[in-house]
Amino acid sequence: MHKPTFSRAFIYAVLILFALYFVFPIYVMLSTSFKDLDTLRATNLLTPPSHPSFAPWVRAWSEACTGVRCDGMQPFFMNSVKMVIPAVLLSSIIGAFNGYVLTHWRFRGADGLFTMILVGCFIPFQAILLPMARLEGVLGLSNSTTGLVIVHVIYGIAFTTMFFRNFYVSIPAELVKAARIDGAGFFMIFTKILLPVSLPIFMVCLIWQFTQIWNDFLFGIVFSGVDSMPITVALNNLVNTSTGVKEYNVDMAAAIIAALPTLLVYVIAGRFFVRGLTAGAVKG
Repeated sequence: MHKPTFSRAFIYAVLILFALYFVFPIYVMLSTSFKDLDTLRATNLLTPPSHPSFAPWVRAWSEACTGVRCDGMQPFFMNSVKMVIPAVLLSSIIGAFNGYVLTHWRFRGADGLFTMILVGCFIPFQAILLPMARLEGVLGLSNSTTGLVIVHVIYGIAFTTMFFRNFYVSIPAELVKAARIDGAGFFMIFTKILLPVSLPIFMVCLIWQFTQIWNDFLFGIVFSGVDSMPITVALNNLVNTSTGVKEYNVDMAAAIIAALPTLLVYVIAGRFFVRGLTAGAVKG
């Protein structure tokens, strides 16, 4: 009776230590973001704010300097919103369509094509910078939000196709064949039969793509212009801008603002992520 109790207590203690280890940086960020500069100089990082101030948050949102601009993180936050919503939706819809074709409308070379798409999942970002920059220059989309959307859609199709293909494999082929016999065509089967049961894997793609695109820095700094920079690039510029006194409280508030959308997505829809990944694990 004592061994299981001791083992369980030990496991809980280890888990609590790991949780504290991961929560500690968040505590430091939050604590620092609510302190004024005088309190920061007089205390250490672990000291909680005695008189919390929202001034650093207001300054980070609307007044902080990111290079030569001093209008805060607000315009760049909106740039990321304008970029992430269409990129996530387009890449997920195209991935669903590809997964449907590769599983239930098979053709000669389908397996080889899927293998080539899988290879795209492992191509590093740096390998496509030059050809993608050339493509955007030809299309006239350089330094624009639309260009960033296209980059993320193209790079994300490989992942979304893989997710949907593996999910649609678990859907009985007899269901699709019965629909064909009843006269359902290509698009009707896709929209009336497969899409209604695809909510779990759609949630996986939405969470995956939202996180990847929102947190991306490399594509943002390479393909964006002054007026189309996403929030990750603006945060880097804010932290590295030297205009007088270094305001660590403003930097921490800006970092939390940049991370808040992905945190909210995981808190609200995180339980659907694992559920969606395992939805197609067992066929039938």
